[in-house]
Amino acid sequence: MMNMIPFNPLRNVDYIRREINKLYSFPFTLFDDDYEPRLGVPYTDVYETDKEIIVTCDLPGLQKREDVDIHVENNVVTISGTLNREQHVIQEDRMHRKERFTGQFRRSVALPANVSIDNVRAIYKNGVLNVFLPKVSAAEKKAINIEFEH
Repeated sequence: MMNMIPFNPLRNVDYIRREINKLYSFPFTLFDDDYEPRLGVPYTDVYETDKEIIVTCDLPGLQKREDVDIHVENNVVTISGTLNREQHVIQEDRMHRKERFTGQFRRSVALPANVSIDNVRAIYKNGVLNVFLPKVSAAEKKAINIEFEH
């Protein structure tokens, strides 16, 4: 009597995926298990209060202040930097899943209201970066007087 093993074309996909990723050494994996890219774009929320716009960005693993930069220009906030995690030396054939992002990240977000670049605050706590950008109130907007010359 012969044992029948059903044909499974996806049996070795995980092995093939790891080999392709090693071969090309992309900064992101070519075939992710969850089919979502890992491109160093952190998840970000933007919301507002009466006085400020708040940008909240998930950045677990930041080690020091120098690892992140925040720039505000033309009503766009850009958060960029590098996540350097302590790495244990693990042989590739013993790594079964690698999802934690390391490397450079960058996220630019258009803001829903005009902000002042003065008095911008940023707080990093428990893996979350909060950037507080004061709104420019209507009273701060200035009308420009036009001089007519004859």
